[in-house]
Amino acid sequence: MVFSHMDIPRLLENILPKERIKAKLIDLVASASDAGFYYLRPQAVVLPVSEEEVKNLFHFSKQYHIPLVFRTAGTSLSGQAVTDGILVDLSQHWRKITIEDAGESVRVQPGAIGAIVNTYLKKYGKKIGPDPASINSAMMGGIISNNSSGMCCGVSKNSYHTIKHIRFMLPYGQLFSTENRADYGRFADECPELFKTLTSLRAQLLSNRQLYNLIRKKYETKNTVGYAVNAFIDYKHPLDILSHLLIGAEGTLGFIAEAVMNTVPDYMAKSTAMLYFPDIYSACQAILPLTQSGAEAVELMDRASLRSVENVKGMPAIIKELPLTAAALLIEYQADTIEEVNKKIAIFTALVPNLQLLNDVQFTVDPVEQALMWKVRKGMFPAVGAVRASGTTVILEDVAFPVQYLGDAILDLQQLFVKYAYHNAIIFGHAKDGNIHFVITQAFDTPTEIDRYDRFIRAVVSLVINKYQGTLKAEHGTGRNMTPFVETEWGPEIYEIMKVVKAIIDPENLLNPGVIINADKAAHISNLKDLPQVEEEVDRCMECGFCEHICPSRDITLTPRKRIVVRREITKLKLQGNTIQHHQLVQQYQYQGLDTCAVDGLCATACPVDINTGDLVKRLRVENHSGTANNVAMFTAKNFGLVSVAVKTALRTGVLLNNVFGPDTMRGITLTLKKIIPAFPLWSNQLAVAPALPKGGQLAGANGVVVYYPACINRVMGEAEKGKKPVMQTFMDVSARAGIRVIFPQNLSSSCCGQIYSSKGFTGAHAYTVNQTISQLWETSAEGKHPIVLDISSCTQTLRNCRSKLTDDNKAKYDALTILDSIEYVQDHIIPKTQVVAKKKNIVLHPVCSLIKMGLENAFSVVAGHYADKVTVPVHAGCCGMAGDRGFLFPELTRSATHLEAKDAKAATCSGYYSSSKTCEIALSDAVGKNYQSILTLVDECTAP
Repeated sequence: MVFSHMDIPRLLENILPKERIKAKLIDLVASASDAGFYYLRPQAVVLPVSEEEVKNLFHFSKQYHIPLVFRTAGTSLSGQAVTDGILVDLSQHWRKITIEDAGESVRVQPGAIGAIVNTYLKKYGKKIGPDPASINSAMMGGIISNNSSGMCCGVSKNSYHTIKHIRFMLPYGQLFSTENRADYGRFADECPELFKTLTSLRAQLLSNRQLYNLIRKKYETKNTVGYAVNAFIDYKHPLDILSHLLIGAEGTLGFIAEAVMNTVPDYMAKSTAMLYFPDIYSACQAILPLTQSGAEAVELMDRASLRSVENVKGMPAIIKELPLTAAALLIEYQADTIEEVNKKIAIFTALVPNLQLLNDVQFTVDPVEQALMWKVRKGMFPAVGAVRASGTTVILEDVAFPVQYLGDAILDLQQLFVKYAYHNAIIFGHAKDGNIHFVITQAFDTPTEIDRYDRFIRAVVSLVINKYQGTLKAEHGTGRNMTPFVETEWGPEIYEIMKVVKAIIDPENLLNPGVIINADKAAHISNLKDLPQVEEEVDRCMECGFCEHICPSRDITLTPRKRIVVRREITKLKLQGNTIQHHQLVQQYQYQGLDTCAVDGLCATACPVDINTGDLVKRLRVENHSGTANNVAMFTAKNFGLVSVAVKTALRTGVLLNNVFGPDTMRGITLTLKKIIPAFPLWSNQLAVAPALPKGGQLAGANGVVVYYPACINRVMGEAEKGKKPVMQTFMDVSARAGIRVIFPQNLSSSCCGQIYSSKGFTGAHAYTVNQTISQLWETSAEGKHPIVLDISSCTQTLRNCRSKLTDDNKAKYDALTILDSIEYVQDHIIPKTQVVAKKKNIVLHPVCSLIKMGLENAFSVVAGHYADKVTVPVHAGCCGMAGDRGFLFPELTRSATHLEAKDAKAATCSGYYSSSKTCEIALSDAVGKNYQSILTLVDECTAP
């Protein structure tokens, strides 16, 4: 029976609550893409919270014959996380992580992020075996279902080899765990046909020495093509066989609810070097001896890949000087101690005379220098993505060859690039595993371009399989783009075994159909993603999803990737003349895409091509503003003193009402008003009225003079907790103890850093404000003689980035100013000149977004560590979503953004909570139920006599 789009969501309400069924057009469009180059729009996106709900989804899928696809981070590159059926999103409600056996193993649910798992394991000196480049975003469900590996993982530390136990559900709802011995007998009883088939297939492979040897040989290198048929010869019991078939099955055989993984050492001592060779062939000849010397990482880069990063800031000068045929190997030795590392390097040194090197090799243990070398290696994929033509997609393929053939194979592959006109193609990869990645850029907007890609991929398949007996997918999974060639890689007999496995477990082909097993020999060029030209940020986006884990709105509306995906769809609908859906999507984008974006810009710190989606949203807000709105904004900018008085009066009235009628009076009133006027701000009980400015200039300034520019928020909002000293007075007292004279700018009440106008997209008002402020600070600082200190980090960051909005005269003034954040002020001016009277035992920090963007988060921890024995930064610390007033206007954004960090903070036993931005402190205080204060308060408390 066929159901319309509207029927499926309605019917899903029989098994899931409506709020966890996403069926608006914008929800479906936003989930139609993953990191690959395929596009399928789902009919519904659902968010189950329990195994029982997943079981019901399986039954629903069979009842209505609609496909089901499980998805976590969507960072997979082969099209295995998209569907035109029901997309099951596991990213929000399946995040549990439990460390077991003193870090020897870890229990994870599919929505746990790999890097977060490693963060929990770090204190035990352990990490998970798989280390994909996407680990900061990739979730365990995808890492396991794709049998991920990575740079130092090799073939022995991947998901398949490090799984200890697995808990899974089959498409008919049967649930088993290899941790429960009783399930082995129950599996035979409840799934007799499957039990019998798996037993028979194992016997078949064991009796056929040719197939047995083929499997053994294929898995000597990395291989994620098809199902993990090595399970049949690695394990005896059908339940163990099945549990390992699920690893790398890309969600086509069942649902992995939980896994227990054995961990591997996270070595503390590391030494790194870059080796340059005259050509790729000589570099490949060095791989085997380097591996035998004990190198943990041997990363290969061809000349084209090095050229793609040679102009990036900080790159070694030698890269530009390399000959046209050159290549490089990044090598790293790791061990528990530096002495053990040096023993390995001594073995390497003995090898040097046999290597054709262009440079004198120098190893480094400096983390900064090591990070620079890894930046060279990791920057290649994004470097190509950043310069590709608009409308083209970046395709990152991975193949593997026997190491002894790697040099010849790469030369042949480079010839294919020339033959099929992929002139910007680059090659890099995990050389000691014979695993290389190649990157090409490709448009799919014409039949000619699609045909070119088809002919190229078929030539690659022939090269890899027929000439070099390699593997088509080393670690990215079969997905859709290699499913037509699984039989080519494995041969008809083993491919038939894979088909039998799929057929007996999922006979109706409803679980991620089209992935791994697919009769369509053109599947790799079907359902291709269209990338119309839209705007700068959108056109540069590769839709990799690396930004999503850091976005404060990720659990409530859209992520940066999804905002861009929807922007592309809006353009496509307009070009197609689909006015109904175009209008609908534009309307829905207002709240999900614009209103609930915190424009914090942290997405740029995680983006491989430095896209700041916040800048895009700001520009769209600018376009949405009417002339009247811009005029009102300019009026407030020119009369900011009056605005401050009005806000302060409103606060004073609210506090008075709470005092008279009860502490929740204002919250109740504003909640009621929000129902009538959604844009009305919600009251927070953390709000209070700031006292008047303290007097400055009390000291002669024995240790210098600073200009104190208190943010307008601190000039208006005071401390809600009774007895707490206001931030401005705290600054004065701390400075006095350091013997520093403090002066205030003239006409301070009418001054602002301009952040409120910048974030809302009022460019005229923003420009007016910052020009006024810079002129004012120029005069007060004696033309730049005295440093200027701000007490809110977001305001510091705003002023530091305002130069483009200044007049030429003010640019010259700006360049002479020294603008310090309170963190820098304490670190460089207060700590050296004051004594700590009493340290705190354990404190919790919230590093605000602007600190991270300014590179001051480490300084924040260092400063805090000067005044506390233990400093805790919650694992899930991130943008609180407050974004100035955004959290008052859309409190659901802040609640969603802070709930994980709040859980971490509540679990900590501590003697204080600190940050460096008033509104963020309000958000965290509401979320945690504890009073977050300025870091200046910590300094004051610990230095006061």
